Amino acid sequence: MFGLMASQVIQAQGTMTYLSNLGQSSTGSLAAGSDSWLAAGFQTGTNNGGYVLNSIQLAMNAASGNPTGFKVMLYADGVIAGGVIPGNSLGTLSGSLDPVASGTYTFTPAANLTLSRFTPYFIVLTAVTAISDGAYNWRLAGVNAYNPSGGWGTLAAYWTSSNGSSWPGPTPGYPQFAINAAAVPEPGVSSLLALGGCFFVWRWRKTKAVNATFGGERDFGGRTGNWK
Repeated sequence: MFGLMASQVIQAQGTMTYLSNLGQSSTGSLAAGSDSWLAAGFQTGTNNGGYVLNSIQLAMNAASGNPTGFKVMLYADGVIAGGVIPGNSLGTLSGSLDPVASGTYTFTPAANLTLSRFTPYFIVLTAVTAISDGAYNWRLAGVNAYNPSGGWGTLAAYWTSSNGSSWPGPTPGYPQFAINAAAVPEPGVSSLLALGGCFFVWRWRKTKAVNATFGGERDFGGRTGNWK
């Protein structure tokens, strides 16, 4: 019951787009393949309870050649001296496995994925085929305009890797994506609301049981009304 109420409280907060540059004009693209992993970093906002990730949207140009097995993942940060790089995978997102046509594609976590407050994360792309056989092309914008809200931000750069485990330093640039998430209420607030919801359910069940016991409606000296 408490878990259900907490989930309903989060839903009540509503999903927001905290970062997006999908409306920007494309000035090029980055090729994703088995030998060309791509990553873009972002940082969550200041909400104390963190955020539940709803979806990540990617703007893609038309694919080249005959690529297969597109894959989108979310990575935690791996701290190195003087900066951050993609660390370990937090999960693969569900969505198109073959985004060959130009457009915007939406990817969602397979299960609830909570992001900590004020923490770097990475969107990581790869594919089954090498880029010599074909590549999926992630659009680049020409300006740093992600329209951040709630204290979110980007790292204004992208990373590339030939194998997904070794990540050289970042390159300035603006891959096109949007992040949609819901702020998680602070524990005290969500617990209070959940308790209130439980009391409401208990009260409703008690009233229903009493009505059933006394036949629903009673005659009080010629006046008819519900028993409470």
